[in-house]
Amino acid sequence: MKMRQGFAFFVMIALVPTTAIAQSAAGISAKVEKVDESANKVTLDHAAIPGLDMPAMTMVYKVQDSRMLKSVKAGDKVKFTIERINGQLTVTKIDKAK
Repeated sequence: MKMRQGFAFFVMIALVPTTAIAQSAAGISAKVEKVDESANKVTLDHAAIPGLDMPAMTMVYKVQDSRMLKSVKAGDKVKFTIERINGQLTVTKIDKAK
């Protein structure tokens, strides 16, 4: 019986990283409201993100690489990718929408 419990615990632990990896979404439509290069953040008015259970809203996000902010400005329509990194929603990619 202890062996079964140990195996079940191992399987449970092995699945945890899979859940963390799944907390991302790509190709989300948004409008840039503000770019704050000094704080490494961008304010986005974005569509709903069902994969992260988020309604449409305006929110400030940290960006993974500050160089991304040089290609966008307030008023731009963009598509972005977001991931949960160290427990924080972080923009990992942002491109002007076509």
